[in-house]
Formats: sequence, structure tokens, C-alpha cells
Amino acid sequence: MQTLVIFALVGLLAQLVDGSLGMAYGVTSTTLMLAAGTTPAAASATVHLAEIGTTLASGAAHWRLGNVDWRVVRRIALPGAIGAFAGATFLSGLSTAAAAPLMSVVLLVLGAYVLVRFTLWPLSRARLGTPVRRRLLVPLGLAGGFLDATGGGGWGPVGTPALLAGGRIEPRKVIGSIDTSEFIVALAASAGFFVGLGGAGINPLWAGGLLIGGVVAAPVAAWIVRRVPPRVLGSAVGGLIVLTNTRSLLEAVWPEAAPGALTAVYVALAAAWAAAVAWSVRAHLAERAPEGAPAPGSPADAAGGPGRARAGAAE
Repeated sequence: MQTLVIFALVGLLAQLVDGSLGMAYGVTSTTLMLAAGTTPAAASATVHLAEIGTTLASGAAHWRLGNVDWRVVRRIALPGAIGAFAGATFLSGLSTAAAAPLMSVVLLVLGAYVLVRFTLWPLSRARLGTPVRRRLLVPLGLAGGFLDATGGGGWGPVGTPALLAGGRIEPRKVIGSIDTSEFIVALAASAGFFVGLGGAGINPLWAGGLLIGGVVAAPVAAWIVRRVPPRVLGSAVGGLIVLTNTRSLLEAVWPEAAPGALTAVYVALAAAWAAAVAWSVRAHLAERAPEGAPAPGSPADAAGGPGRARAGAAE
């Protein structure tokens, strides 16, 4: 029972992140499972088994709300399934010693991407409504599906920012289409892991816990996305993923490292993470400020804003 509760909490946290950002359910839950000592292939297989249920529920909800562009789903889901099946069988064939650093590298790169993407670049909507080209969706699906299986997550971090950056689809339809097509990707990845692992290491109890937590968190995530700025949340989650997987990677490839050296690396990463979150908070406040109002922390703001400055000039 205790194990079920723990994994339900992991699924809850992962779905809160995914529901608020449109990505990172797999990356977050796999990172937490690896930190708990689960093997890479079993972690990814368990997460994808749970995602069959969470993505089905999410896709159905998006469909009912009209948040799905079925042309995008049709063109990206099949390449994504092919990539996911290939990635699952590839990861299943690796030894744990080889798979652990590989998955840490993939998760580290994806976490860094989420961190940088949400810290530095706001959403552009200049080309909204322009049709998405097929030659973009096919390779995007293949790459996203492969990384999703080998890294325990990656469909959202690869697909969602790529389609958002293009500015051709409404943001709500980007998230709805990616979530809906992920159901096919999760099915293909699970099939690949069952072929490669034969069910070994896959714990239905863990998958059930992740599923329960994800379903419970779905409405809460909808509330969070209305209250917590995605830019700030993305920076916070991306930094957590980077820090956690840097630790796992260093333990795998540099076991003889001096504790002082490791501490210095972690302190530097934590400082960079805090700076990124602070930057995102400041950028969000600046975006919300009325036109002509000083940015928080600026000299005009410290002096009491434009009104006080004008009053001082009049005196």
C-alpha cells in the first residue's frame, strides 16, 4: 500500500507538470523513478504503461473541448509510434550499466531544453493559422518517439515546443494534438518494451500508482495553469531535471570523483537554476506590467514609478 501511495504521488507531481506545460510527464516521472533506484528500461516501460491510460483520458478531454487538430495527429502519430517502438527495443537490449548513463544524458538534454526554452523565449504567434508542413511532422514524430522511449519521456518536450515555435497552430491545439497522438506513441513503446523485456522489471503496481496519480492531478493541473505562470514553472521543473540527472550521470561515469568537486558542481548548477527561476519571474512580471509602467526593480520603480518622478520634476 505504501508503494502504491508513493508512485501515486510521483504520478500526481508528473501530471501537474505536464498539465501545466503541455510536456514533461515522462521526463519528470522517469527522473523520480531513477532517483529511487529503478533500472532505466523498467522505469521507461512502467511510465509508458501508465501513459496509455493518462494519455487516453487526456486525449478524450481535449477532443471534447475541440483542442485537437486531427490532421496533425494523423501525420505525426504513426512516425511517433515507429520511433517509440524502435527506441524501446533499443533500450531493452542495453545492459543496465550502459543504459543508465545514456538515459541520464537524454533526460539531462531534455531538462536543459525545457529550462532554456521557458526561461528565455516567450511564445510567438506571428504565423498562427498557417498549415503545418508534412515534411516537418514526419521527422519530428520519428525523433520524438525514439527519444520518448529511450529517455523515458520526450514526446512533449520535442513536439510541443517545435509546433509552438512554428506559430502555425493555436497553443491549445498544439497541446491537445500532442497529448492525443501520445496515446499511440505510448502503445507502441509499451509493445516494444514487452518484446524486448518480456515483462521483466515492469511492475503493474507502480504503473497503477502513476496512473491513479495522473488521473487525480488532471483537474488540479488545469487550475495550476491558470494560477502559476508556465514560464516560471518550466524554469523550475527544467532545473530540477537537470540537477537530478547530472547527479545520476556523474555517479555513473565519475564514481571516483572527490566529494568536494561534486559539491562544487551541484552548487554551481543550483545557483544557475535559482538565477533562471528569478529571471523567469522578473520576465513574467514585466510582461504583466501595464504599458509605460516601470519593470520591477528598475530605478523608476525604486523611485516610486513615473508618477513620483514627474512630481519630483514639478517641485
